[in-house]
Amino acid sequence: MVHEDDKALFVLSKINGVAKAKEILGEIKATAQEKTEKLFTYGVTVIVIGILLSVFQQAIGINAVLYYAPRIFESAGAEGGGMMQTVIMGIVNILFTLIAIFTVDKFGRKPLLIIGSIGMAIGAFAVAGCDGLNVKGIIPVLSVIVYAAFFMMSWGPICWVLISEIFPNTIRGKAVAIAVAFQWVFNYIISSTFPALYDFSPVFSYSLYGSICIIATFFVWFFVPETKGKTLEDMTSFWKKRK
Repeated sequence: MVHEDDKALFVLSKINGVAKAKEILGEIKATAQEKTEKLFTYGVTVIVIGILLSVFQQAIGINAVLYYAPRIFESAGAEGGGMMQTVIMGIVNILFTLIAIFTVDKFGRKPLLIIGSIGMAIGAFAVAGCDGLNVKGIIPVLSVIVYAAFFMMSWGPICWVLISEIFPNTIRGKAVAIAVAFQWVFNYIISSTFPALYDFSPVFSYSLYGSICIIATFFVWFFVPETKGKTLEDMTSFWKKRK
C-alpha cells in the first residue's frame, strides 16, 4: 500500500509539484474512504443545477433546428438537400467539437457555454427571421450552420463534462443518473412537440428556441459553478460550504 502511495505521489508531483501533490493525495484517500450518501446530503441546489444543465441541452432545440435543415438547404438551391446537409453538418460537427476539446481547459466550461448559448440564440432567431420574411438562399443556410456550430462547441460536449464534474463523489452515481434521465425526457418532449409547433408557426417555434438559449445564458452565468482546474474533492468542499 505504501508503494502504491509512492507511485501516486510521484505521478501527482510531475503534474502539480511535491507540496500540492501531497495535499491532493490526502484528499483522494479521504474521499475514497467516504461511503455513498443520501442524494440531498449537499442540498437541493446542486441537484437542480445538474438537472437544468441536462434540460437546457435539449430545450434549446438542436434536434428541431436540424430537422428543418434539409428544407433550408434545398431552398438555397442545393441539389439533394438532405445529402448536402449531412455532409456539411458532419464537417461542422467535427470541427467545432474539436474546438471545444482544445479550448475547454484553457477558457473554462462556463465561458464556452455562455458564448455557445448567445451564438445559438443568434442562429435560431435568424432562422425564424428568414422564415418570417421568406428569405431564401445562403442566409438561412448560414443561420443553421451558425446554430449547429455554436452548439457543438458548447452544449453538445461540455454539458456532459459539467455533469460528470459538478457533483460530489458520494452522490455522483445517483445524481448523474437523474440528470441523464431528465435529458432523455426532454429530448422526447422537444422532438414530439416540434411538428405541432412548426405547423402552428415556424417563426414562433424557432423564436421560442432562441429565447430558451437566452435564458440558458443567464442560468449558466449566475448559477453554474466553474469546474475548470477543480478536483472532485474541491467540488465536494464547494457544495458543503453552500449547503
